[in-house]
Amino acid sequence: MAVTEMMPSVLEGKIRGLYVVGENPVMSDPDTTHIRKILAALDFLLLQEIFPSETSHYADILLPGVTFAEKSGTFTNTERRVQRVQQAIDPPGVARPDWQITSEIARRALRGDPARVRMEAPFAKWDYADTWDILTEINAVAPSYAGITKARLERGERLQWPCTSTDHPGTPILHAKRFTRGLGRFFPVEHVPPAEEPTSDFPMILSTGRVLYHWHGGEMTRRASRLLEVYPEARVEVNAVDAGSMGLMPGNAVRVTSRRGSITAKAWVTDRVPPGMVFANFHFPENSANILTISALDPEAKIPEYKVAAVRLEAVS
Repeated sequence: MAVTEMMPSVLEGKIRGLYVVGENPVMSDPDTTHIRKILAALDFLLLQEIFPSETSHYADILLPGVTFAEKSGTFTNTERRVQRVQQAIDPPGVARPDWQITSEIARRALRGDPARVRMEAPFAKWDYADTWDILTEINAVAPSYAGITKARLERGERLQWPCTSTDHPGTPILHAKRFTRGLGRFFPVEHVPPAEEPTSDFPMILSTGRVLYHWHGGEMTRRASRLLEVYPEARVEVNAVDAGSMGLMPGNAVRVTSRRGSITAKAWVTDRVPPGMVFANFHFPENSANILTISALDPEAKIPEYKVAAVRLEAVS
């Protein structure tokens, strides 16, 4: 659930505390001012992270997790491939793997009032020896992971879910001959316009995303000096037609304003965006595109409308 979905419940007092693991909603959720208001309204925020982030300023407790190189276990990528990882370096200080921290919190909570904390589950024992112990539990409760076992991964087998038994080869291509439900079903849909259309005050469309050299809120990539050498600051991509009409030269400062706020960054004049549109990223805190984005949600998927926001563009002398 995006933090923006919680706004009514937080302000009404229905949600008083939040436990955030490995996420920086101040940077990655839409409408940063809106998100800050939500976090400030909480009675309690527990943040589990590898670095102090923009969200950590609102945290009552900050628990230090570990990075990918400091833990063992498995990752499942977007290709559905389950890959084994082995710890390469020791974690600093008192940092611990996320599973150890979460399990310890759950055990302590269950010793108190299970009904109140609602962390009890019939299949979760919250007392694991290691990550392989957790995988064994996953094998038992998730049929698509049933055949992805410690023994097979240690042998170096390349497995992709669904892998429903220990003799199943995995599924490199999903839906090769049929869908989960059988044959496909086609049905018409009606176009739903974005929540915010361009107007005379905000005549351009903003779309957001990442650049090659950074990831999300940049908590790791902004600490990599070589990446900063290539892409050291926020940039706003503007089409040459729009730049010409404004007298905007490459590298000039440009201000982008929406109904939520403004950011100022250097202009990148490019044909990667069409006239009437600008592109900005959300990797740099002081001029993140999410200061501008709208918190409207897709009515079905509940995904924030990151890709369309009405803005105006101004050259900054």
